[in-house]
Amino acid sequence: MADWLADNLEGRYAHALSGTVFDGLPPGVAGRRLPGVPYTIWQVLQHMIWWQDWWLGRMAGDRPDNPPDLAATWDKREAPADEAAWRGAVLHFQQGLARAKDRAARDLDAPVQAEPAGTVGSELVQLMAHNSYHVGQVVLLRRMLGCWPPQR
Repeated sequence: MADWLADNLEGRYAHALSGTVFDGLPPGVAGRRLPGVPYTIWQVLQHMIWWQDWWLGRMAGDRPDNPPDLAATWDKREAPADEAAWRGAVLHFQQGLARAKDRAARDLDAPVQAEPAGTVGSELVQLMAHNSYHVGQVVLLRRMLGCWPPQR
């Protein structure tokens, strides 16, 4: 189960790899809003980071506050301030993903001492599903922006 969960947190065998979906994307493109689309890739990344940090905090024994509303988990800024902000956010996401995969190798039945109650395994499954959903959005936005797949 732990290997399956770690692979799926990464998106392996299911879709574009979560840790590399932002590769090769310039910050100017990440902050470009398309007509009729309610968010930019930058905003999706910030939203993914917000929730990933929240779930990781819960698994670490913290009791992070629930957001006052879902809008609070979306960055109002459409674009990163600069290249360093973009690179820092991508790195933050990738490091959080690595921590989640590391958690998958440990006791998945360990209880999470926050409300709502759960286990490390159930928290990781929620994180996996959430990241997968938004990875798909990023791929679609990148296609619409003409920058998918990333150049290798």
